[in-house]
Amino acid sequence: MSIAFIGAGNMAGSLINGLLESGTSPSDIAAADPMPTQLEKLAALGVVTAANNDQAIEQADVIVLAVKPQVTGQVLEALSGLRPQQLIISIVAGIDLRSLEIWLPENQPIVRCMPNTPALLGAGMTGLFANSKVNEQQKIAATHILGAVGEVAWVTEEAHLDAVTAVSGSGPAYFFLLMENMIAAGQKLGLDAELSRKLTEQTALGAALMAQKNDVDPGTLRKNVTSPGGTTEAALNLMLAQGLPATVVEALTAAENRAKELAIEFGAKS
Repeated sequence: MSIAFIGAGNMAGSLINGLLESGTSPSDIAAADPMPTQLEKLAALGVVTAANNDQAIEQADVIVLAVKPQVTGQVLEALSGLRPQQLIISIVAGIDLRSLEIWLPENQPIVRCMPNTPALLGAGMTGLFANSKVNEQQKIAATHILGAVGEVAWVTEEAHLDAVTAVSGSGPAYFFLLMENMIAAGQKLGLDAELSRKLTEQTALGAALMAQKNDVDPGTLRKNVTSPGGTTEAALNLMLAQGLPATVVEALTAAENRAKELAIEFGAKS
């Protein structure tokens, strides 16, 4: 399978590194990007670099679109060498299938993806949705490519990608906000900054691993570590009284609504 990347920024770079680590030959990967420094990094890994997008996609079975939302239409409409059997994988935020299908030739197979930034460390979570032109082999190819940087999940409706965006696409920032404030609170309680940060980071990592490795849900895990009348209960009761559950629902709904707005803002106008 030959894979071409249009755009070679951080997310594309993480996908390429993940593919190389999983055994893909660098000669089976091509990339084009307007920034020579990005291409130089990839060339050092043996990846084929191209002077323009048409050259990069010439031999590709799969084309990964990794450009900025505001230039997506311009980039796609300028492609002259697309073939109907080439799979387009879009990791562009805020661009829906309707727009992609307007900008691309009729009957082009397209998979739209929503990855998140932990993909940069191989610990990503990506939601995927395919249009009706994508066959099973192409779905397997998309799973393999995005799976090189973490876990993947196919959704049954494109609208669900907005919810994926709200939960996992934007999700790392929610945890960073909680961690940021836990570190600050630890310092107010008398801990030095380094220790407070170490305690917070390792606790976050441990809690995530416990949730991932257990068969029980996070709610049960929370109850299991909450002793009646204890310190954990005192903290959780305050969070619940302050309306944390409702705040989380409202926050994720705001993120989902913004994802819908971006599709209109950056998408095709016709």
